[in-house]
Amino acid sequence: MRASGREWITVQTRPFFSILTAMETSIDWYFDFVSPYSFICFHRLRELPVTKISYHPVLFAGLLEHWGQKGPAEIPAKRKWTYRWCTWWARELGITFRFPGHHPFNPLPYLRLAVAAGPSEAVVRRIFNVIWTTGDDALDPSVFETLCKEFKVDASKVSAAKEGLRSSTAEAAKRGVFGVPSFVIDGEVFWGADALDFLKAFLADEAVLRNDEMRRVDNLPVGATRKGAA
Repeated sequence: MRASGREWITVQTRPFFSILTAMETSIDWYFDFVSPYSFICFHRLRELPVTKISYHPVLFAGLLEHWGQKGPAEIPAKRKWTYRWCTWWARELGITFRFPGHHPFNPLPYLRLAVAAGPSEAVVRRIFNVIWTTGDDALDPSVFETLCKEFKVDASKVSAAKEGLRSSTAEAAKRGVFGVPSFVIDGEVFWGADALDFLKAFLADEAVLRNDEMRRVDNLPVGATRKGAA
């Protein structure tokens, strides 16, 4: 009877403990306010079965520089596609969304403000909404100044946040983050606003990612490279 009881506990409750573990998990989320995908992803974070999300503002341009990539807005055809896709996708998801008056824009002031104010959910949400729901120009100084007053953060604190943002971006690159938005959990990187289903599957069962086939594709040899590619 005891052996049977132990067997029942082992077999029948494994999924429960897997879900419980996920529910108690903390995730690091890396984002840049310049990214429409980061804004859309922010509104999907509630889909994740976790108790804590740590918000990490990073400079997307810094990641691009680190990895030797171009951003989507730096390729005209890709820029057009990105703007169309994000506008459509946000509408499909029921998210209020409008591109700001200029894009791309320099996100440094907003990123530093988030660091200076403390990148809580409320702070991040407010900055995102000001930039991505009104159609206003993110380059308008009055937009930024209004946020500084709301958060009671003066210019000296924003300036002092430079190093914090630089460190956050460097740490992200060190952890393997190459774009935004990205999640990092247990050493694994999940990139993109469309990676949530993959992430949720991993939270429920790590074998989704940690298996022989995934290890095989992680180590596939390169067969060819473009001329001039590093």
